[in-house]
Parts: sequence; structure tokens; C-alpha cells
Amino acid sequence: MRVPRSILQLLSLTVPVVLSVSAIGADEKPMMRAVVAHEYGAPEVLKLEQVQRPEPNEDEALVRVIASGVNPADPLTLSGKYAKEFGTHLPLIPGYDIAGIVEKTGANVTRLKTGEAVYGYPTFGGGWADYVTVKEWEVAGKPASLKFVEAAAVPMGALTAWQALVDVAKLQPGQTILIHGGSGGVGSFAVQIAKARGARVIATASTANQDLLKQLGADVAVDYTKTRFEDVAKGVDAVLDPVGKETLARSYGVVKKGGIVMSLVELPDRAEIKKREIHGAAISVHPDANDLTEIARLIEGGKIKPIVTQVLPLSDAVTAQQQAMTHHTRGKIVLRIADEPKS
Repeated sequence: MRVPRSILQLLSLTVPVVLSVSAIGADEKPMMRAVVAHEYGAPEVLKLEQVQRPEPNEDEALVRVIASGVNPADPLTLSGKYAKEFGTHLPLIPGYDIAGIVEKTGANVTRLKTGEAVYGYPTFGGGWADYVTVKEWEVAGKPASLKFVEAAAVPMGALTAWQALVDVAKLQPGQTILIHGGSGGVGSFAVQIAKARGARVIATASTANQDLLKQLGADVAVDYTKTRFEDVAKGVDAVLDPVGKETLARSYGVVKKGGIVMSLVELPDRAEIKKREIHGAAISVHPDANDLTEIARLIEGGKIKPIVTQVLPLSDAVTAQQQAMTHHTRGKIVLRIADEPKS
């Protein structure tokens, strides 16, 4: 059956559509592999399928994805619990960290060029596929010193850390910051960005990751399974917390007057903030090409290095998502979608 083009145009203005070869002629639309969820739920709802390759609008570029990162927040998106907040809808293709090559550009795209290697954070995902469309402000030039699988581990985690430490906390040289989960996807970048800004860093992690905290540059590494961080961190200027609950509740007391507590997972307690005369912020990340460019400069300068724990094929997306749900991944897991281009 041939679907009238007018109907296809209408659908393209509302939600992404996944159509089978039987629904639309294969010769009309090129196909690609993608990991797709047709319903919200656990990682097992994800299926590797053949779907239509997207076409860029006038203000978009089509990127051939070489690798895509896996984030601890991905299961939240997949669950559907925050569909309104995240702007997600079904069918859903995850993938909010990408590294790839610009395949085609829309008529109004001026900064990106065909054949350019880029990395970035597509706002609505789509990176777990052979191709994804992006806006110019969602990607920047890939750091030349990184392989694509390494670059794909950077965008969301590094942007979260950058926007928290630089934009919100305005971390200055000589200040002290406590970073919980310093070996994780956000924490590992936060430690390095804080050090690059001249701050003193106290970071927490499990016993197995104490060596990594030191490699990242933490001045003080705290094993939270053996030591209460309150016994080490006192009068700090800022706290970055990706854990929440008890960890966040215990963090207010270690911040000096006028300092700030930043949470990635819940709103700081207003009563505690007011009582202690400190500031609180709930951190949310957004794509920003300028920030990605600044992060790339730090990478090229040897100030930041992504930690890639595991590289899996696209067909192992369910396994990768299950691992992300544990929130105990060291650094990042990356899905390899295509072979590294030969330089």
C-alpha cells in the first residue's frame, strides 16, 4: 500500500514515524538500523530494527553516527515517567551522546560542513542509529585527539559538569568543591573541569575507584564505604551531587556560608538552604555548541580525558542500558555503530 505524500508530510510535523518496507516503497526512502522503543518500560523494550533514515530540515544537518554514549539518565527517558519534562514520545530512539560525520546539511546551515567530524548532544536523542539529524547548536567539531568512541563519551556528561561548575557555581581558582560520584559519567568530568579551573577537589567513590579519582586529579579521594565525607569535607565552596536522598541531606552541613549545593537528581531542600544561608540549584543540562567547543579545547590541551569503560556493538544496546541502570558504571559505556573512519 502506498501512503499518500500529504499524509506523510502531516505526520512529519507531529511525531517521528517508523514505517516498514511494506508500508512505503523501499526505493523512496533510504533505510537504516536503529534501536527503537515502541513502548515505555525496561531496557528489554528496545529492539534493533530497520527504519527510515531521517532527512534534515533546512536548519539541520544529517550526521552519520560512528559511536553513541550511554548515560545513567537514559533509563529515566526510556521509562516514560518524565516524557513531558524530557519532550520524548514514541517511537523512541535513545542516544543523547554522539560522535560522527556530517553527511548532509540543510539550506540554512552555515557553520557545519559535509564531511566534518562532530560530537554533541541531540536534544531529543536519536543517536542509537546509523544516522541522526541535529541542529547546529547541538554539535561542535570533534576533538581531533580523540577517537570517535572516545568523543561519544563526552557530550552530556561534560556539558552537565561544565554548566554546573562554570555557569551555575562560577567556580574560581582556590575554591574547594566536593564532588560525589567522582568516578561516574558526570563526576569524572567534573573533577577534571574543577582542576582545570584551579579549584581544590574532594571527590567520593567506592573502594575500587579510588585510584581513578587520583588519576583524574582529585586532591582528596574519599572512599564513601569506609569514611563519612563530612569528616573530610568542611567549609567547602560548592557541592555537586548526582546521588540525592541521604547524600544530599548530609551535604548541606559541609558548605560554607554563601556556598552552593547543586543536585542532578532532586531539588535542594529550601529550609536547609535558608537556615544555613547557602545557595541551592537543581542542575539540568542543555546542548550548547559553544560549551562543547570550550570542552574540546580542554581536551586538546590535555586537561580533560574521557573514561571509556566498555565499547559494545549497537546490537548490545539492551545490555548497555541495563548496566547504566546500576548507576555504578566507571566512566562511560559507548555503543560502536560504525567502524572508525581511516584518517
